[in-house]
Amino acid sequence: MATPPDITAQLRAFAGGDHEALDKIMPFVYAQLKRLAHARLVGERRGHTLNTTGLVHEAYLRLAEISEMEWKDRSHFFAMASTVMRRILVNYALKRKAAKRGGGAVDATLDEERLLPDEPATIILALDESLKRFEAQYPRHGLVVQHRFFGGLAIEEIAHSLNVSTRTVDRDLKFARAWLSRDLKQSVDL
Repeated sequence: MATPPDITAQLRAFAGGDHEALDKIMPFVYAQLKRLAHARLVGERRGHTLNTTGLVHEAYLRLAEISEMEWKDRSHFFAMASTVMRRILVNYALKRKAAKRGGGAVDATLDEERLLPDEPATIILALDESLKRFEAQYPRHGLVVQHRFFGGLAIEEIAHSLNVSTRTVDRDLKFARAWLSRDLKQSVDL
């Protein structure tokens, strides 16, 4: 087995123009990216056309386009990867909702999928809008939410990354849950 490279150093090399640096770390971060993708896809409808591997590969392609990013460390990379996955899923949900409204579809047959409610796409879009409102009002809390739920980071890692105490992270998460829950209930009849 190959020795893992210094991920932060490779990310900085990538930001400095070494386009092969991202390829060098990929075998060492792939499993974590798959866990993030799997966590993002839990609860999606049966027959979802975007699977874990597809989401990881799409996220990788988008991350490869972000060459000017000043990467702080591996936690920052995984938080960004998870945010990219979130954007992919939101875009996917938007396209799916557009297709449901007749976005060029000619198919006139009834099938099970058309009879099922469009709840997963609606929930993803509502959550994304709620998170945008939350992040606009509470930027640090928004970062905590991103790192925890979209980056899969432990509370200690979040505290280290944001230079705050673990108790602050705990309080931020409790506040975020309450705020987002209230906001979602107001915006979508869940």
